[in-house]
Amino acid sequence: MKTKLLLYISFSLLLKSCSPAEGNKTGHEYMPDMVHSVAYEANSQQYYSYHQWGGLDDYRHYAVPLKSVKGSIPRGVAGYIQSDSSSVAAYSKLSAGELSNNAIPFSSNGHKNYYYNDTEEDRTKASKEILNNAVPLTDLALEKGKTNYNIYCGICHGEKGDGNGYLVRDDGGKYPAQPANFLKDEFIAASEGRFYHAIMYGKNVMNGYSAKLSYTERWEVIHYIRSLQATSKNLKYTSKENSYSNSQAILDAKKTSATVIAAVPATVKK
Repeated sequence: MKTKLLLYISFSLLLKSCSPAEGNKTGHEYMPDMVHSVAYEANSQQYYSYHQWGGLDDYRHYAVPLKSVKGSIPRGVAGYIQSDSSSVAAYSKLSAGELSNNAIPFSSNGHKNYYYNDTEEDRTKASKEILNNAVPLTDLALEKGKTNYNIYCGICHGEKGDGNGYLVRDDGGKYPAQPANFLKDEFIAASEGRFYHAIMYGKNVMNGYSAKLSYTERWEVIHYIRSLQATSKNLKYTSKENSYSNSQAILDAKKTSATVIAAVPATVKK
């Protein structure tokens, strides 16, 4: 009799353990980890019972915001890598809503991952690898570039880009070092990557401006700097006429800059 009772109780418990899920009840599961995914809600600290593989600190580690995965593309920019003229033009038409009669214009979030670190090695690497402006040269880009240049750059580098900003004036300027003169051959010969890296991280006394200027705004500022350089050489750098890019003035500046660098002693270069 006792044996039958024991078997009956065991059988009842077995059936109970396999009870189906219904309503708000999940039922009884032999291996809950096989049913419930190890999912984490970003920016949430809601630790719950199924997270039995770690404590609250472990859960917090996975819930906090993380850096974007290498190669991530912002929403609205997928399929349009802004590095050459054809894709830039295509993306510009897409965002302006010009691809069809019922297209809707939009503004992307203006972010793009930057995979160069704040080191001299990566500064040199960016200067060699980033050779084209990622934003189309338009009147609006130059207008916005001028506005942001005068706000963030002109106070040191000057409204003309000659390094004579308000902070280095003769009547009491406080800047501790002479800002870069963008009209010199060294900067006329410089690639877009050198300017972009400096905006991201700064250089010498100058701090970085990545938190103040968006991805698009940085490139617009670089466009405007190029227009200042063009003006200094009596050339044009506009959406309608661009006699500056690939001009003889740039080739001459590169030759002069290379000659000056070659004349600097190796100990000074280091």
